[in-house]
Amino acid sequence: MKIGVLTSGGDAPGMNVAIRAVVRAGANNGHKVYGIYDGYRGLLESNFKLLNHHSVSGILTLGGTVLGTSRVPEFLDHEVRVQAAENLKKKGIEALVVIGGDGTYRGAMELTKLGIKCVGLPGTIDNDIAGTDFTIGFHTAVETIVDAVDKLRDTSTSHQRCSVLEVMGRKCGDLALYAGICGGAEFIWTPENPIDKDKMLKQLTKYKKEGRRHAIVVLTEKQVDPHALAEEISAKSGFSSRATVLGYIQRGGSPCPDDRILASRMGNYAIELLNQGIYGVAVGVRDNRMISMPFNNVVGQERPKNQLYSLVKKVS
Repeated sequence: MKIGVLTSGGDAPGMNVAIRAVVRAGANNGHKVYGIYDGYRGLLESNFKLLNHHSVSGILTLGGTVLGTSRVPEFLDHEVRVQAAENLKKKGIEALVVIGGDGTYRGAMELTKLGIKCVGLPGTIDNDIAGTDFTIGFHTAVETIVDAVDKLRDTSTSHQRCSVLEVMGRKCGDLALYAGICGGAEFIWTPENPIDKDKMLKQLTKYKKEGRRHAIVVLTEKQVDPHALAEEISAKSGFSSRATVLGYIQRGGSPCPDDRILASRMGNYAIELLNQGIYGVAVGVRDNRMISMPFNNVVGQERPKNQLYSLVKKVS
């Protein structure tokens, strides 16, 4: 087969590892693999390039995506998707491996209906894809956040402060949850674990009276204004407080070993599925086993609440 591979949506550490695995596993199975540049925009512009073992040499350690990515709102238009499918067919590309999040999967699901054999790999730091325990990039982002928490604790302790740290995640709090537990945060505020602010302030006031020199609040984005929260903590708890918004630094960096292994396994599994004539599916990992599910069972679906919340003290 001729197989295309693209990355779409937000970049995530480990995407390059997945690209590498798809290209090498594809070549080892006698397929020709084409890199599609700048996500779905590359389909519209026929920006395809044949890749081989040498093309992906040295990208294992790189963050981001060497194929580039983009957000293409016009891909919601049926006629635009038809044009993208036609461009693939003109090149003889009959299968496509897409690496990205829920929006990427939606595009692949629609292309499958147009005769393109699509397989999706979950590439997003947010870990917000249904049907998989972990997404490519999540583990690396957690390491980045934990490093930030550790450093914030140093300065917070020196100045007897409460640090408020906002992290990414959108509607999924796994980044805050994992980093908060690993970093020993006093409070973890996520969509799945909303916090009663007044009770938190009372608890912080108690901590201050007990002589604690610092406190850490890890917060998923969009829950509350972190700077306003820090000001309120300063005014009502006895702690001086500062807010830090970690931002896009969470997406960068060389992928950690866990993400390199996960992305390699998923890329290889995508080729195995195509060899078996299985497509229109998303790849996942569950209990350390590779699995696949129809896009319909993944797109727009909510993940169950993470069991690690049992380790978090409830403040509500």
